[in-house]
Amino acid sequence: MSTPVERWVVLGRVSGVFGTGGWVRVFSSTEPRNGILAYPTWYLDAPEGWEGRQVEQGRAQGKGIVAKIDGCDDRDAARGLIGRQIAVPRSLLPNVGRDEFYWADLIGLKVTAQDGQALGVVDGLIETGSNDVLRVKGQRERLIPFIMGDVVKQVDLDTGLVTVDWDPDF
Repeated sequence: MSTPVERWVVLGRVSGVFGTGGWVRVFSSTEPRNGILAYPTWYLDAPEGWEGRQVEQGRAQGKGIVAKIDGCDDRDAARGLIGRQIAVPRSLLPNVGRDEFYWADLIGLKVTAQDGQALGVVDGLIETGSNDVLRVKGQRERLIPFIMGDVVKQVDLDTGLVTVDWDPDF
């Protein structure tokens, strides 16, 4: 039985094979990259829902991560996992500090200007190096810098609302 999708946070995906013993290459979106290895069970997306798999071993390899997943014993089995997303239940993520948010918590929130004008819904985030950027989809797409205090005035997870200091015409 699958847990509702809203409770899952995607941390990465299987991006390739590594060697002949069933190891896979992993693209990790955690910070630091090897943070994904802190979770002993990964849930891989499948047509029937999320499928729990134990991580037998894992390590940094070059600029990426490689892992040996339970039940994946050869290169062909590893190849069958390429492209599958890796998630964990939201409840397993560490708590964050004040004015810090997991991207997964922001996606789907409504965005309004300070005057109450609706700008759209957070559809995703973009990492730019200097600051993250909210991708807001409404009547048109807006890219709004995620700078707490200056641009993002308030994030209320309980009401599902992000208030920004942003010109609606921009």
